[in-house]
Amino acid sequence: MLRMRPRCMGCAQPLAGDSPAFICSYECTWCPRCAGGFAGVCPNCAGELVRRPRRTTGAAAIVSRVPDRIRRFVRRTGGPA
Repeated sequence: MLRMRPRCMGCAQPLAGDSPAFICSYECTWCPRCAGGFAGVCPNCAGELVRRPRRTTGAAAIVSRVPDRIRRFVRRTGGPA
C-alpha cells in the first residue's frame, strides 16, 4: 500500500490525503511548489516525480464495501476487519 506521507520533504508543509502532491517510486513526497523546481526528477533518488493519487475515502468506508466472505476470511486469519 502506498504510504501517504503527511508533510513535504522540502518545506515541511502539511499535505492532507486529498491535497495535491508529487511522489517518486521510493515515495519521497513533495508539495507542488517544491516539485515545480525539480523538472520531474526526485532530488533524493533521481526517480520520476508523478502526481500522488488522492485518498478520498476513509478506511471505514472501504471496509463497508467489502463482501462478507472477505470480512470473514480476514477475521479468521487475524487481520483487521
